[in-house]
Amino acid sequence: MRNIPVVMIIFGGSGDLAHRKLYPALFNLYQQGLIHDNFAVIGTARRPWSHEYLREKVSDAVHETHDEVDENSLKHFASHFYYQSHDVTNVEHYETLKKLAQELDDRYCAHGNRLFYMAMAPRFFGTIATHINDQCLTGSGFNRIVLEKPFGHDLASAEKLNKEITASFNEEDIFRIDHYLGKEMVQNIMPMRFTNPLIKNIWSADYIKNIQVTLAERLGVEARGGYYDTSGALRDMVQNHIFQIITLLAMPEPKDLTSAGVHKAKQALLESMIIPSPEEVKKDFVRGQYLGSDTTLAYKQEPNVDENSTTETFVAGKVKFKEGPVAGVPIYFRTGKEFKEKKNRIDIVLKHINNPYGQAYSNKITIEIDPTSKIYITINGKKIDQPGIRRENLTYEFSKSEMAKVPDGYERLLHDVFVNDLTNFTHWSELKRYWEFIDSVEADWQKENETGDAKIAQYLPYRMGPKEANDIFETPTEHWIYE
Repeated sequence: MRNIPVVMIIFGGSGDLAHRKLYPALFNLYQQGLIHDNFAVIGTARRPWSHEYLREKVSDAVHETHDEVDENSLKHFASHFYYQSHDVTNVEHYETLKKLAQELDDRYCAHGNRLFYMAMAPRFFGTIATHINDQCLTGSGFNRIVLEKPFGHDLASAEKLNKEITASFNEEDIFRIDHYLGKEMVQNIMPMRFTNPLIKNIWSADYIKNIQVTLAERLGVEARGGYYDTSGALRDMVQNHIFQIITLLAMPEPKDLTSAGVHKAKQALLESMIIPSPEEVKKDFVRGQYLGSDTTLAYKQEPNVDENSTTETFVAGKVKFKEGPVAGVPIYFRTGKEFKEKKNRIDIVLKHINNPYGQAYSNKITIEIDPTSKIYITINGKKIDQPGIRRENLTYEFSKSEMAKVPDGYERLLHDVFVNDLTNFTHWSELKRYWEFIDSVEADWQKENETGDAKIAQYLPYRMGPKEANDIFETPTEHWIYE
Protein backbone atom coordinates (compact mmCIF):
# COMPACT_ATOMS: atom_id res chain seq x y z
CA MET A 1 0.00 0.00 0.00
CA ARG A 2 1.48 3.31 -1.07
CA ASN A 3 2.46 6.01 1.40
CA ILE A 4 0.30 9.08 0.73
CA PRO A 5 1.82 12.43 1.78
CA VAL A 6 -0.72 14.77 3.40
CA VAL A 7 -1.40 17.29 6.14
CA MET A 8 -4.77 16.49 7.68
CA ILE A 9 -6.64 19.11 9.71
CA ILE A 10 -9.41 17.81 11.98
CA PHE A 11 -11.83 20.53 13.06
CA GLY A 12 -13.15 19.11 16.33
CA GLY A 13 -9.99 17.20 17.21
CA SER A 14 -10.88 17.06 20.90
CA GLY A 15 -14.31 15.58 20.30
CA ASP A 16 -15.89 12.17 20.77
CA LEU A 17 -15.93 11.26 17.07
CA ALA A 18 -12.22 11.93 16.67
CA HIS A 19 -11.42 9.94 19.82
CA ARG A 20 -13.65 6.91 19.19
CA LYS A 21 -13.40 6.60 15.42
CA LEU A 22 -10.88 8.79 13.61
CA TYR A 23 -7.74 8.26 15.68
CA PRO A 24 -8.04 4.44 15.83
CA ALA A 25 -8.86 4.33 12.10
CA LEU A 26 -5.86 6.51 11.24
CA PHE A 27 -3.62 4.25 13.33
CA ASN A 28 -4.79 1.20 11.38
CA LEU A 29 -4.10 2.96 8.08
CA TYR A 30 -0.68 3.95 9.45
CA GLN A 31 0.10 0.32 10.27
CA GLN A 32 -0.94 -0.66 6.75
CA GLY A 33 1.45 1.93 5.29
CA LEU A 34 -1.16 4.12 3.62
CA ILE A 35 0.10 7.01 5.73
CA HIS A 36 3.43 6.61 7.48
CA ASP A 37 6.34 9.01 7.22
CA ASN A 38 5.03 11.91 5.14
CA PHE A 39 1.92 12.87 7.05
CA ALA A 40 0.88 15.15 9.88
CA VAL A 41 -2.45 15.61 11.65
CA ILE A 42 -3.51 18.91 13.21
CA GLY A 43 -6.28 18.63 15.77
CA THR A 44 -8.18 21.87 16.39
CA ALA A 45 -10.72 22.87 19.03
CA ARG A 46 -11.34 25.66 21.50
CA ARG A 47 -9.65 23.83 24.38
CA PRO A 48 -6.15 25.02 25.33
CA TRP A 49 -4.42 21.69 24.74
CA SER A 50 -0.74 21.16 23.89
CA HIS A 51 0.82 18.92 21.24
CA GLU A 52 1.86 16.51 24.00
CA TYR A 53 -1.62 16.33 25.50
CA LEU A 54 -3.24 15.60 22.12
CA ARG A 55 -0.69 12.82 21.54
CA GLU A 56 -1.64 11.31 24.91
CA LYS A 57 -5.32 11.38 23.91
CA VAL A 58 -4.50 9.78 20.56
CA SER A 59 -2.56 7.01 22.31
CA ASP A 60 -5.43 6.47 24.75
CA ALA A 61 -7.89 6.19 21.84
CA VAL A 62 -5.78 3.51 20.18
CA HIS A 63 -5.35 1.54 23.42
CA GLU A 64 -9.11 1.61 23.98
CA THR A 65 -9.84 0.03 20.60
CA HIS A 66 -6.90 -2.36 20.14
CA ASP A 67 -6.18 -5.46 22.22
CA GLU A 68 -2.50 -5.42 21.37
CA VAL A 69 -0.39 -2.41 20.40
CA ASP A 70 3.26 -2.08 19.44
CA GLU A 71 4.21 0.80 21.72
CA ASN A 72 7.11 1.98 19.57
CA SER A 73 4.88 2.07 16.52
CA LEU A 74 2.18 3.94 18.44
CA LYS A 75 4.70 6.46 19.77
CA HIS A 76 5.96 7.18 16.26
CA PHE A 77 2.38 7.47 14.97
CA ALA A 78 1.35 9.86 17.75
CA SER A 79 4.43 12.04 17.16
CA HIS A 80 2.83 13.12 13.86
CA PHE A 81 -0.06 14.82 15.72
CA TYR A 82 -0.14 18.52 16.55
CA TYR A 83 -2.68 20.68 18.31
CA GLN A 84 -3.87 24.19 17.52
CA SER A 85 -6.40 25.96 19.72
CA HIS A 86 -8.87 27.39 17.25
CA ASP A 87 -12.06 29.44 17.14
CA VAL A 88 -13.68 28.64 13.79
CA THR A 89 -15.38 32.05 13.71
CA ASN A 90 -12.13 34.00 14.22
CA VAL A 91 -10.46 34.84 10.91
CA GLU A 92 -7.08 35.49 12.57
CA HIS A 93 -6.97 31.92 13.87
CA TYR A 94 -6.95 30.60 10.31
CA GLU A 95 -3.76 32.54 9.64
CA THR A 96 -2.10 30.76 12.58
CA LEU A 97 -3.45 27.43 11.34
CA LYS A 98 -2.12 28.12 7.84
CA LYS A 99 1.37 28.79 9.18
CA LEU A 100 1.39 25.55 11.18
CA ALA A 101 0.09 23.56 8.20
CA GLN A 102 2.85 24.95 5.96
CA GLU A 103 5.54 24.24 8.59
CA LEU A 104 4.36 20.63 8.84
CA ASP A 105 4.07 20.31 5.07
CA ASP A 106 7.72 21.31 4.77
CA ARG A 107 8.83 19.09 7.66
CA TYR A 108 7.07 15.96 6.43
CA CYS A 109 7.34 16.57 2.67
CA ALA A 110 3.56 16.46 2.26
CA HIS A 111 3.69 17.92 -1.27
CA GLY A 112 1.08 20.58 -0.54
CA ASN A 113 -1.69 18.00 -0.03
CA ARG A 114 -4.44 19.01 2.39
CA LEU A 115 -7.29 17.01 3.90
CA PHE A 116 -9.90 18.87 5.98
CA TYR A 117 -12.18 16.83 8.24
CA MET A 118 -15.32 18.40 9.77
CA ALA A 119 -15.76 16.51 13.05
CA MET A 120 -17.84 19.15 14.81
CA ALA A 121 -21.31 20.72 14.81
CA PRO A 122 -22.64 20.98 11.22
CA ARG A 123 -23.71 24.59 11.74
CA PHE A 124 -20.02 25.52 11.45
CA PHE A 125 -19.33 23.67 8.17
CA GLY A 126 -20.11 26.64 5.95
CA THR A 127 -18.11 29.05 8.10
CA ILE A 128 -15.06 26.79 8.09
CA ALA A 129 -15.20 26.17 4.34
CA THR A 130 -15.56 29.88 3.66
CA HIS A 131 -12.52 30.75 5.76
CA ILE A 132 -10.45 27.92 4.33
CA ASN A 133 -11.03 29.64 1.02
CA ASP A 134 -10.68 33.32 1.90
CA GLN A 135 -7.65 32.72 4.16
CA CYS A 136 -5.96 30.53 1.52
CA LEU A 137 -5.56 27.52 3.81
CA THR A 138 -5.53 25.11 0.89
CA GLY A 139 -2.25 23.68 -0.36
CA SER A 140 -0.61 23.41 -3.76
CA GLY A 141 -1.45 19.68 -4.06
CA PHE A 142 -4.83 18.03 -3.63
CA ASN A 143 -7.41 19.61 -1.33
CA ARG A 144 -10.23 17.43 -0.02
CA ILE A 145 -12.94 18.03 2.55
CA VAL A 146 -14.86 15.41 4.55
CA LEU A 147 -18.29 16.34 5.88
CA GLU A 148 -20.19 14.43 8.56
CA LYS A 149 -23.97 14.21 8.60
CA PRO A 150 -26.34 15.92 8.85
CA PHE A 151 -25.73 17.90 5.67
CA GLY A 152 -28.40 20.51 6.25
CA HIS A 153 -31.73 20.35 8.07
CA ASP A 154 -33.87 20.49 4.94
CA LEU A 155 -33.36 21.11 1.23
CA ALA A 156 -33.04 24.89 1.58
CA SER A 157 -30.34 24.67 4.28
CA ALA A 158 -28.57 21.87 2.39
CA GLU A 159 -28.49 24.00 -0.77
CA LYS A 160 -27.10 26.96 1.18
CA LEU A 161 -24.42 24.80 2.77
CA ASN A 162 -23.56 23.18 -0.54
CA LYS A 163 -23.12 26.63 -2.12
CA GLU A 164 -20.71 27.60 0.66
CA ILE A 165 -18.73 24.37 0.35
CA THR A 166 -18.50 24.43 -3.45
CA ALA A 167 -17.19 28.00 -3.33
CA SER A 168 -14.04 26.48 -1.82
CA PHE A 169 -14.01 22.91 -3.14
CA ASN A 170 -14.97 21.16 -6.35
CA GLU A 171 -17.65 18.46 -6.17
CA GLU A 172 -15.02 15.78 -6.87
CA ASP A 173 -13.12 16.91 -3.76
CA ILE A 174 -16.14 16.82 -1.40
CA PHE A 175 -16.57 13.62 0.61
CA ARG A 176 -19.99 13.55 2.31
CA ILE A 177 -19.41 10.64 4.65
CA ASP A 178 -22.04 8.16 5.81
CA HIS A 179 -20.45 5.40 7.87
CA TYR A 180 -23.21 2.96 6.85
CA LEU A 181 -21.64 2.87 3.39
CA GLY A 182 -18.48 1.55 5.04
CA LYS A 183 -20.25 -1.41 6.67
CA GLU A 184 -19.28 -4.81 5.32
CA MET A 185 -22.76 -6.06 4.48
CA VAL A 186 -23.84 -2.78 2.90
CA GLN A 187 -20.80 -3.04 0.65
CA ASN A 188 -21.86 -6.60 -0.13
CA ILE A 189 -25.16 -5.51 -1.72
CA MET A 190 -23.75 -4.81 -5.18
CA PRO A 191 -21.55 -7.94 -5.40
CA MET A 192 -24.48 -10.05 -4.21
CA ARG A 193 -26.82 -8.52 -6.80
CA PHE A 194 -24.53 -8.42 -9.80
CA THR A 195 -22.28 -11.50 -9.53
CA ASN A 196 -24.82 -14.23 -8.72
CA PRO A 197 -27.06 -15.34 -11.63
CA LEU A 198 -29.39 -16.94 -9.08
CA ILE A 199 -30.07 -13.48 -7.60
CA LYS A 200 -29.38 -11.20 -10.55
CA ASN A 201 -31.93 -12.92 -12.79
CA ILE A 202 -34.79 -12.56 -10.29
CA TRP A 203 -33.99 -8.99 -9.20
CA SER A 204 -37.06 -7.46 -10.84
CA ALA A 205 -40.70 -6.58 -10.31
CA ASP A 206 -41.60 -9.92 -11.90
CA TYR A 207 -40.25 -11.82 -8.91
CA ILE A 208 -39.87 -9.41 -5.98
CA LYS A 209 -43.03 -8.70 -4.00
CA ASN A 210 -41.53 -6.10 -1.67
CA ILE A 211 -38.30 -5.03 0.00
CA GLN A 212 -38.06 -4.18 3.70
CA VAL A 213 -35.34 -2.19 5.45
CA THR A 214 -35.22 -2.13 9.25
CA LEU A 215 -32.74 -0.07 11.26
CA ALA A 216 -33.69 -0.76 14.87
CA GLU A 217 -32.00 0.92 17.81
CA ARG A 218 -32.16 -0.59 21.28
CA LEU A 219 -31.59 2.63 23.25
CA GLY A 220 -33.59 5.84 23.63
CA VAL A 221 -32.29 9.34 22.92
CA GLU A 222 -30.49 9.51 26.29
CA ALA A 223 -28.19 12.58 26.41
CA ARG A 224 -28.99 13.59 22.81
CA GLY A 225 -32.47 14.91 23.60
CA GLY A 226 -31.63 18.51 22.72
CA TYR A 227 -30.33 17.57 19.27
CA TYR A 228 -32.85 14.83 18.60
CA ASP A 229 -35.88 16.99 19.33
CA THR A 230 -34.89 19.26 16.45
CA SER A 231 -34.28 16.34 14.12
CA GLY A 232 -36.35 13.18 14.57
CA ALA A 233 -36.06 9.72 13.08
CA LEU A 234 -36.94 10.79 9.53
CA ARG A 235 -34.10 13.31 9.27
CA ASP A 236 -31.69 11.46 11.56
CA MET A 237 -31.87 8.01 9.92
CA VAL A 238 -34.01 7.93 6.77
CA GLN A 239 -32.52 10.93 4.95
CA ASN A 240 -29.09 9.32 4.97
CA HIS A 241 -28.60 5.71 6.12
CA ILE A 242 -31.89 4.23 4.91
CA PHE A 243 -31.90 6.07 1.59
CA GLN A 244 -28.31 4.99 0.93
CA ILE A 245 -29.30 1.36 1.45
CA ILE A 246 -32.47 1.69 -0.65
CA THR A 247 -30.49 3.26 -3.49
CA LEU A 248 -28.07 0.32 -3.56
CA LEU A 249 -30.98 -2.12 -3.58
CA ALA A 250 -32.93 -0.41 -6.37
CA MET A 251 -30.29 1.06 -8.67
CA PRO A 252 -29.69 -0.37 -12.15
CA GLU A 253 -26.44 -2.20 -12.80
CA PRO A 254 -23.71 0.39 -13.42
CA LYS A 255 -21.76 0.39 -16.66
CA ASP A 256 -18.61 -0.16 -14.61
CA LEU A 257 -17.49 -0.02 -10.98
CA THR A 258 -15.76 3.34 -11.20
CA SER A 259 -17.02 6.07 -8.92
CA ALA A 260 -18.50 7.88 -11.92
CA GLY A 261 -20.22 4.73 -13.15
CA VAL A 262 -21.81 3.91 -9.81
CA HIS A 263 -23.02 7.47 -9.18
CA LYS A 264 -24.47 7.73 -12.69
CA ALA A 265 -26.55 4.61 -12.01
CA LYS A 266 -27.71 6.00 -8.67
CA GLN A 267 -28.67 9.33 -10.20
CA ALA A 268 -30.67 7.63 -12.94
CA LEU A 269 -32.64 5.77 -10.30
CA LEU A 270 -33.24 8.74 -8.02
CA GLU A 271 -34.56 10.91 -10.85
CA SER A 272 -37.44 8.44 -11.03
CA MET A 273 -38.16 8.38 -7.30
CA ILE A 274 -41.80 9.14 -6.57
CA ILE A 275 -42.23 12.05 -4.14
CA PRO A 276 -45.25 11.24 -1.93
CA SER A 277 -48.40 13.37 -2.09
CA PRO A 278 -50.20 14.50 1.10
CA GLU A 279 -52.69 11.64 0.65
CA GLU A 280 -49.85 9.14 0.30
CA VAL A 281 -48.10 10.49 3.39
CA LYS A 282 -51.26 9.92 5.43
CA LYS A 283 -51.66 6.39 4.06
CA ASP A 284 -48.09 5.17 3.72
CA PHE A 285 -46.25 6.75 6.66
CA VAL A 286 -46.43 6.26 10.41
CA ARG A 287 -44.64 8.31 13.04
CA GLY A 288 -44.46 7.44 16.72
CA GLN A 289 -42.92 8.17 20.10
CA TYR A 290 -41.83 5.68 22.73
CA LEU A 291 -43.55 5.52 26.09
CA GLY A 292 -41.88 4.94 29.42
CA SER A 293 -41.53 1.81 31.55
CA ASP A 294 -40.30 0.88 35.00
CA THR A 295 -36.72 1.27 33.81
CA THR A 296 -36.95 3.86 31.03
CA LEU A 297 -38.26 7.38 30.53
CA ALA A 298 -40.86 8.21 27.94
CA TYR A 299 -39.51 10.36 25.11
CA LYS A 300 -41.30 13.49 26.35
CA GLN A 301 -39.72 12.97 29.78
CA GLU A 302 -36.17 12.77 28.46
CA PRO A 303 -33.79 15.65 29.35
CA ASN A 304 -33.96 18.63 26.95
CA VAL A 305 -37.05 17.31 25.16
CA ASP A 306 -40.12 19.57 24.89
CA GLU A 307 -42.99 18.07 26.91
CA ASN A 308 -45.29 18.91 23.98
CA SER A 309 -42.90 17.61 21.34
CA THR A 310 -44.27 16.16 18.10
CA THR A 311 -40.82 14.88 17.08
CA GLU A 312 -40.93 11.24 16.03
CA THR A 313 -38.67 8.60 17.59
CA PHE A 314 -40.07 6.05 15.12
CA VAL A 315 -40.98 6.26 11.47
CA ALA A 316 -42.18 3.72 8.93
CA GLY A 317 -42.84 4.49 5.30
CA LYS A 318 -42.69 3.44 1.68
CA VAL A 319 -40.57 4.38 -1.34
CA LYS A 320 -41.22 3.57 -5.00
CA PHE A 321 -39.37 4.24 -8.23
CA LYS A 322 -40.66 4.60 -11.79
CA GLU A 323 -37.45 3.24 -13.33
CA GLY A 324 -34.86 0.62 -12.50
CA PRO A 325 -35.01 -3.15 -12.02
CA VAL A 326 -37.56 -2.96 -9.18
CA ALA A 327 -39.72 -0.17 -10.64
CA GLY A 328 -43.12 -0.21 -8.98
CA VAL A 329 -42.03 -2.54 -6.17
CA PRO A 330 -42.84 -1.13 -2.72
CA ILE A 331 -39.75 -0.64 -0.59
CA TYR A 332 -40.83 -0.38 3.03
CA PHE A 333 -38.62 1.04 5.75
CA ARG A 334 -38.79 1.57 9.49
CA THR A 335 -36.42 2.87 12.09
CA GLY A 336 -36.71 3.98 15.67
CA LYS A 337 -35.52 4.10 19.24
CA GLU A 338 -36.31 1.65 22.06
CA PHE A 339 -36.79 -1.43 19.88
CA LYS A 340 -36.50 -4.85 21.47
CA GLU A 341 -32.93 -5.17 20.18
CA LYS A 342 -30.36 -3.45 17.98
CA LYS A 343 -30.78 -4.94 14.54
CA ASN A 344 -30.08 -3.58 11.06
CA ARG A 345 -31.37 -5.84 8.31
CA ILE A 346 -32.86 -6.03 4.83
CA ASP A 347 -35.52 -8.51 3.71
CA ILE A 348 -36.22 -9.06 0.03
CA VAL A 349 -39.56 -10.91 -0.20
CA LEU A 350 -40.16 -12.91 -3.39
CA LYS A 351 -43.58 -13.53 -4.87
CA HIS A 352 -45.47 -16.77 -4.33
CA ILE A 353 -45.53 -19.15 -7.26
CA ASN A 354 -48.03 -21.84 -8.14
CA ASN A 355 -46.71 -25.28 -7.20
CA PRO A 356 -48.04 -28.85 -7.04
CA TYR A 357 -47.36 -29.12 -3.30
CA GLY A 358 -49.97 -26.56 -2.27
CA GLN A 359 -48.81 -24.76 0.84
CA ALA A 360 -45.34 -23.28 0.44
CA TYR A 361 -43.55 -20.36 2.03
CA SER A 362 -42.31 -17.27 0.25
CA ASN A 363 -38.63 -17.33 -0.58
CA LYS A 364 -36.71 -14.49 1.06
CA ILE A 365 -33.25 -13.02 0.79
CA THR A 366 -32.13 -11.50 4.08
CA ILE A 367 -29.06 -9.33 4.65
CA GLU A 368 -28.15 -8.80 8.30
CA ILE A 369 -25.93 -5.74 8.63
CA ASP A 370 -25.60 -5.41 12.43
CA PRO A 371 -24.83 -6.76 14.95
CA THR A 372 -24.17 -9.93 12.94
CA SER A 373 -23.00 -9.91 9.33
CA LYS A 374 -24.60 -12.52 7.11
CA ILE A 375 -26.79 -13.17 4.09
CA TYR A 376 -29.27 -16.01 3.97
CA ILE A 377 -31.84 -17.23 1.49
CA THR A 378 -34.98 -18.88 2.85
CA ILE A 379 -36.08 -21.74 0.62
CA ASN A 380 -38.63 -24.57 0.73
CA GLY A 381 -37.74 -28.19 1.23
CA LYS A 382 -39.41 -31.51 2.01
CA LYS A 383 -40.18 -32.53 5.58
CA ILE A 384 -38.33 -35.70 6.52
CA ASP A 385 -40.81 -37.72 8.59
CA GLN A 386 -44.18 -36.46 7.36
CA PRO A 387 -45.80 -34.96 4.30
CA GLY A 388 -45.43 -31.26 3.74
CA ILE A 389 -42.97 -28.46 3.12
CA ARG A 390 -40.49 -26.98 5.57
CA ARG A 391 -38.31 -23.86 5.43
CA GLU A 392 -34.54 -23.96 5.32
CA ASN A 393 -31.88 -21.23 5.18
CA LEU A 394 -28.91 -21.17 2.84
CA THR A 395 -26.45 -18.99 4.74
CA TYR A 396 -23.39 -16.97 3.81
CA GLU A 397 -21.58 -15.59 6.84
CA PHE A 398 -18.12 -14.88 8.16
CA SER A 399 -16.19 -16.93 10.67
CA LYS A 400 -14.89 -15.30 13.84
CA SER A 401 -11.42 -15.04 12.33
CA GLU A 402 -12.85 -13.39 9.21
CA MET A 403 -14.93 -10.97 11.28
CA ALA A 404 -11.77 -9.94 13.12
CA LYS A 405 -10.35 -8.78 9.78
CA VAL A 406 -13.36 -6.65 8.84
CA PRO A 407 -12.31 -3.00 9.08
CA ASP A 408 -14.41 -0.42 10.88
CA GLY A 409 -16.55 1.70 8.56
CA TYR A 410 -14.52 4.82 9.30
CA GLU A 411 -11.24 3.06 8.54
CA ARG A 412 -12.60 1.87 5.21
CA LEU A 413 -13.99 5.27 4.25
CA LEU A 414 -10.94 7.23 5.38
CA HIS A 415 -8.88 4.93 3.20
CA ASP A 416 -11.12 5.88 0.26
CA VAL A 417 -10.65 9.58 1.02
CA PHE A 418 -6.87 9.21 0.96
CA VAL A 419 -6.90 7.31 -2.36
CA ASN A 420 -9.54 9.68 -3.82
CA ASP A 421 -12.30 7.11 -4.32
CA LEU A 422 -15.76 8.76 -4.13
CA THR A 423 -17.75 5.57 -4.78
CA ASN A 424 -19.01 5.19 -1.21
CA PHE A 425 -19.76 8.85 -0.59
CA THR A 426 -22.87 10.87 -1.37
CA HIS A 427 -22.99 13.03 -4.49
CA TRP A 428 -24.87 16.32 -4.22
CA SER A 429 -27.42 15.30 -6.85
CA GLU A 430 -28.32 12.24 -4.73
CA LEU A 431 -28.50 14.19 -1.50
CA LYS A 432 -30.76 16.76 -3.12
CA ARG A 433 -33.30 14.09 -4.11
CA TYR A 434 -33.23 12.60 -0.61
CA TRP A 435 -34.07 16.00 0.85
CA GLU A 436 -36.87 16.59 -1.66
CA PHE A 437 -38.51 13.38 -0.46
CA ILE A 438 -37.97 14.13 3.24
CA ASP A 439 -39.20 17.73 2.90
CA SER A 440 -42.41 16.53 1.29
CA VAL A 441 -43.19 14.26 4.24
CA GLU A 442 -42.10 16.82 6.83
CA ALA A 443 -44.25 19.54 5.23
CA ASP A 444 -47.36 17.39 5.47
CA TRP A 445 -46.59 16.46 9.07
CA GLN A 446 -46.10 20.13 9.93
CA LYS A 447 -49.53 20.97 8.49
CA GLU A 448 -51.05 18.24 10.65
CA ASN A 449 -49.25 19.63 13.70
CA GLU A 450 -50.60 23.13 13.02
CA THR A 451 -54.20 21.98 12.50
CA GLY A 452 -54.14 19.63 15.49
CA ASP A 453 -54.59 16.57 13.27
CA ALA A 454 -51.20 15.01 14.03
CA LYS A 455 -51.38 11.26 14.50
CA ILE A 456 -48.34 10.23 16.51
CA ALA A 457 -48.57 6.60 17.53
CA GLN A 458 -47.37 5.66 21.01
CA TYR A 459 -45.41 2.46 21.55
CA LEU A 460 -43.96 0.62 24.50
CA PRO A 461 -40.19 0.18 24.77
CA TYR A 462 -38.57 -3.21 24.05
CA ARG A 463 -41.03 -3.84 21.22
CA MET A 464 -40.95 -3.40 17.43
CA GLY A 465 -42.48 0.06 17.30
CA PRO A 466 -46.20 0.95 17.11
CA LYS A 467 -48.73 -1.53 15.76
CA GLU A 468 -49.86 1.13 13.26
CA ALA A 469 -46.67 0.40 11.26
CA ASN A 470 -48.39 -2.79 10.05
CA ASP A 471 -51.00 -0.72 8.20
CA ILE A 472 -48.70 0.69 5.50
CA PHE A 473 -48.56 -2.50 3.42
CA GLU A 474 -50.34 -2.51 0.09
CA THR A 475 -51.98 -5.94 0.46
CA PRO A 476 -53.31 -7.96 3.42
CA THR A 477 -50.79 -10.74 2.77
CA GLU A 478 -47.78 -8.45 3.28
CA HIS A 479 -46.25 -7.97 6.72
CA TRP A 480 -42.98 -7.18 8.43
CA ILE A 481 -40.69 -10.18 8.09
CA TYR A 482 -38.53 -9.24 11.06
CA GLU A 483 -40.77 -9.43 14.11
